[in-house]
Amino acid sequence: QLQLVESGGGLVQPGGSLRLSCTASGFTLRYRSIGWFRQAPGKEREGVICSSGTGASTNYADSVKGRFTISRDSAKNTVYLQMNHLVPEDTAVYYCAATKLPNSLCVLTQSYDYWGQGTQVTVSS
Repeated sequence: QLQLVESGGGLVQPGGSLRLSCTASGFTLRYRSIGWFRQAPGKEREGVICSSGTGASTNYADSVKGRFTISRDSAKNTVYLQMNHLVPEDTAVYYCAATKLPNSLCVLTQSYDYWGQGTQVTVSS
């Protein structure tokens, strides 16, 4: 069964940090483009950050530039989203997604083939 599972969400104070993990089972994340998306209550899902399969391309939403980074651990078949300097506006359910085919580019549109179930991130004092 092809599956993406996110973990690491929770409650964090403004200014704090959190690292989300996205682990794949049933397929390898190697060479696939990976995207992180989020959906806040009452809002549409939006792209946050993505990384191409080759690692040559990374795209960020303007709202997270300088605060969020994406990385991979091929040995663990896991992608991470490091979130620093969190603000209440970052509160959302975060999803990871992967392309079906290897890709040298990545986009922040929802044109991904595999999706995780999401993990809640709440930024509040």
